Amino acid sequence: MVILGVDPGLERIGYGLVRTEGSRLEVLRHGLILSPRINLPDRLAFIHREFRTLLSETNPDSLATERLLFAANKTTAFQVAKALGVILMVAGEQGLPWAEYSPPEVKQAVVGNGSADKKQVQFMVRKLLSLQEDPKPDDVADALAIAITHALRSRITSLGTKR
Repeated sequence: MVILGVDPGLERIGYGLVRTEGSRLEVLRHGLILSPRINLPDRLAFIHREFRTLLSETNPDSLATERLLFAANKTTAFQVAKALGVILMVAGEQGLPWAEYSPPEVKQAVVGNGSADKKQVQFMVRKLLSLQEDPKPDDVADALAIAITHALRSRITSLGTKR
């Protein structure tokens, strides 16, 4: 299974493509989509085009994103929600299955502690994906962590499913 993890944002969208084979995880691609500082409708159109291109180039089996938390900063969350809406629209156009995970769920799955800090998440992402160094910037590390979380949760779900 190939999973595209996405850390949504209006200015920076982190992404990480991870393949699972049994219990083995392999990173295929990761990076950032950086949107220009232009008016909002044009920025959302840019995100639409870039994300559609990313999906066509990578052809993932599923999409996993971070669940937005509105308690921390409502203004930022509303802006990020606009970008996430475009991302989900593109995924819907492709018929791509989608899951979302809260930051504590991601930290729990990757580190084993739902209140882990960014450094701990980066360290475990590096270890789990056998990378030479911590993935940077944080948006990319978070996207890879989201993909890992989905891989681990999907495996648990499929093991518990009666056939």
